Amino acid sequence: MKNLTWVALIFAVTFTMSVQADEKKLLWGDTHLHTTYSSDAFANNNLTATPDMAYRFAKGAPVVHGWDGRRVQLETPLDFLVVSDHAELMGVIRSVYYDGITRDDLSLIDKLKAWIATSILRNAVDQQTARNLFLAVLPEPTDDYAAAAQNWNTDIGWIPDLPEVEADAWKTITNAADAHNAPGDFTALIGWEYSAIPGGANLHRIVVGDIDAETAQTFVPYGLDNSSFPEDLWEWLETTADSTGGTFLAIPHNSNISKGIMFDLTSLRGEKIDARYAERRRYWEPLVEITQIKGDSETHSALSPDDEFADFETYPFYIQSRWTEYAPKPGDYVRSALRRGLSLEADLGINPYQFGVIGSTDGHTALASAEEANFQGKFVTDSIPSKKSNGWGDEPQRPFGWAMSASGLAAVWAEENTRESIVAAMRRREVYATTGPRIGVRVYGGWNLGPESLDDASFPDNIVSQAVPMGGELMTAAEGATPTLLIEATADPASGSLDRVQVIKGWTLGDGSTRERIYNVAWAGGDRLRQDGSLAPIANTVDLSTGLVDNSIGAARLTAAWSDPDFDPSQSAFYYVRVLQIPTARHSLLDKLALGGEVDTLRPDTLQERAYTSSIWYRP
Repeated sequence: MKNLTWVALIFAVTFTMSVQADEKKLLWGDTHLHTTYSSDAFANNNLTATPDMAYRFAKGAPVVHGWDGRRVQLETPLDFLVVSDHAELMGVIRSVYYDGITRDDLSLIDKLKAWIATSILRNAVDQQTARNLFLAVLPEPTDDYAAAAQNWNTDIGWIPDLPEVEADAWKTITNAADAHNAPGDFTALIGWEYSAIPGGANLHRIVVGDIDAETAQTFVPYGLDNSSFPEDLWEWLETTADSTGGTFLAIPHNSNISKGIMFDLTSLRGEKIDARYAERRRYWEPLVEITQIKGDSETHSALSPDDEFADFETYPFYIQSRWTEYAPKPGDYVRSALRRGLSLEADLGINPYQFGVIGSTDGHTALASAEEANFQGKFVTDSIPSKKSNGWGDEPQRPFGWAMSASGLAAVWAEENTRESIVAAMRRREVYATTGPRIGVRVYGGWNLGPESLDDASFPDNIVSQAVPMGGELMTAAEGATPTLLIEATADPASGSLDRVQVIKGWTLGDGSTRERIYNVAWAGGDRLRQDGSLAPIANTVDLSTGLVDNSIGAARLTAAWSDPDFDPSQSAFYYVRVLQIPTARHSLLDKLALGGEVDTLRPDTLQERAYTSSIWYRP
């Protein structure tokens, strides 16, 4: 990347988009899953769920649950999985628990620390004790994020620093990936989580590569114990990519709880974003995780007041030692970041926030479960209904099981089910997210395309020479041309029918400010359109006594050939598609019914699951 110019980046993206549509297949996966080797997972009683178990579950095999030993199984297997255990203290707490003071390579003081840690963990029979152990290492909230990042120290006092244990854990994790990787059938991608969280501002990234275990074991995963500054992670990725020949990317997640700094106008060091920063960020972070267990990061009503579907699965809990009130900011949410990217590009000539989107779970149970009816919780300790009301402090000021979202999935349009092909699709942003259901979505953008292209039996192969898929770019067209999106959405037969398809547009004005607008472009039912252009809500057919949904309403397939009625060729813009299902039962309702009696889950009984596509950008 050292000599990779902006022109070269544009060429690389354009070239990779020349792949014919009929050579691609839709693959479903989870890029964010933790096992017993993550310190916070282990401290929350995940004592046994290994990477091997995670891969077997993802492939559809029954496994034994880490909490109560029950048999659990994924209804529909995944096509790919990343076991992404935290780089920081990887396997250390687990090793201390099982090996204790018997390790010969510990100093006397480290043996004392290990003995204390082992004693705490072995007596952590109840949930709260285990969670207090986890809370004890969280950062103090502060507004001085640069200072917090500079001063962070991962030597947590009573936990010894055991680099050889981390290396052993990494070897186990990567060997499991190679053992389960079956090109063409199932892909086990190698990755980890970088967990910087200065002052309680979430700046976590998932790092993914197309490498094998032998290559991965030539380095130690980069974590916040190396640096809390994301720019340093990018520098390390550049060096490691050069030395290994691998292709890497970093995927930010939970921007919704970043206190406004995930997509800020300055770097974490407080420096104004310049072209160099923008170029590096755009290259190393081509994707963002828009939805997962810790909530949705598309937008918030404080930022998108005209969006009736904002505030979906809002998660108002910062990851820090004590509670502070949640305050959504533009730097927290994906739509605001896409708008900021347009403004920054106008000044810098390059857009640091030109990213695609995926969903993943962030489960700490080793179980990649995103379905409402088969949701296994965030942690082992909140994985069963009777435990989900237990918060990490006074409710509702701490997270609890029903506050978690049963989400999400990464959808990838790739040529093959292999490490190289999936990572290449991620790099060209031909990916999208769902909140759990397998909603099929295809989006192509071009100039003056007509609806007849959608009706052609060969769609989308009939338009690949004149259109770009999601993640692509449209350049200046002939005078009078209008950008058109060809959209096809199909319902998950195992979930709810479709309510509507929307296009979300963001664009720049002459003064550098940005605007957004939502267009309803296809919907189920012919009598819902109001005079002002809005749609009447679709009916809610969920039976609140059983959780079952009547799919007699909604549509199995929705299509649209939508041309921008407000297009101005002088204004940069982005367009992405949001697909909404009809209402279905949330996992909180299903748990309430299972428990019986009057149970207040503090969360709604139903929700409208959805899909978000990566954008198509227009650049004058």
